[in-house]
Amino acid sequence: MMKKLICVALCLIMALSLVACGGASTKMTMGTGGTAGTYYGYGGVLGQYIKNHAGIHVTVVPTDGSKANIQGIAAGDYQLGTVQSDVMAYAWDGTRSFEKDGKVDSFRVVAGLYAEAVQLVTMDPSIKSVADLKGKKVSIGAPGSGVYFNAVDVLTAAGLTVSDIQAQYQSFADSADALKDGKIDAAFVVAGAPTPAITELCITNQAYLVPIDGDVAQKMMNDCPFYTTYTIPAGTYQGQDKDVTTVTVKATLIVSASASEDDVYKLTKAIFENIDAISKENSKGAELSLENATAGMTAPFHKGAAKYFAEKNITVKTAE
Repeated sequence: MMKKLICVALCLIMALSLVACGGASTKMTMGTGGTAGTYYGYGGVLGQYIKNHAGIHVTVVPTDGSKANIQGIAAGDYQLGTVQSDVMAYAWDGTRSFEKDGKVDSFRVVAGLYAEAVQLVTMDPSIKSVADLKGKKVSIGAPGSGVYFNAVDVLTAAGLTVSDIQAQYQSFADSADALKDGKIDAAFVVAGAPTPAITELCITNQAYLVPIDGDVAQKMMNDCPFYTTYTIPAGTYQGQDKDVTTVTVKATLIVSASASEDDVYKLTKAIFENIDAISKENSKGAELSLENATAGMTAPFHKGAAKYFAEKNITVKTAE
């Protein structure tokens, strides 16, 4: 009888252990951006592949973008986030948008994802260059946001200041609505092209992109090494019959420094072993590559991501 009771007890313990293990799969929340931007839609695709191929349940949420995602990871609200590479540099160094808040080092890099073009969109035919923004009502993003500092850099390189324009501080979606309603003359949008907010604007209105090139682009690259030139191909937006040259930063996936090495290894592998499938669901997937993922990062990689890249004979910097 005693042996039977012991056997039953052991079976119960084993059953409970299996239930516990089955319910202990990692759950992560990914901070992205506004629903009209690229971060949110692309984040949803990445989250699905991480869930299906790494067994990590990812909840993708819309946010105010890069700074909010970094702060959310620091607060423990998010475990993953999509950020601009320049804002990531500000956080790690405690400069610009993080000058008052101070350095943030509670995140690590998973990988660079795709080019984020600094897009200057307008419906005003008198605006043909950045210099033409003088005196105009221009949306430059939320104060202290990545878009805001990109816009400031563009204006500075063109010999302008925020005081030279009638600055408006709006999201991508609000900027598109304000352009439609004639409340603003132009807007800066920093996101992968095509960007939903601009796509819709070009379909329903006579909107177009203003080039950020020549001396303006060169000065930006000289002053801030995380900028590079980028060509938005003709046909990216309706009515765009020519290539448009601009500058770009890099969309980057970051993760909490406290995430386990095994989880981050698995989620990194889930992304980079499924590039073709991801590309079919979102055009930005076509920019996924081992080189793009690991080049130009100013913050350290998570050990789990570093382990995956090491298997591909690529060595990246970690914090430890």
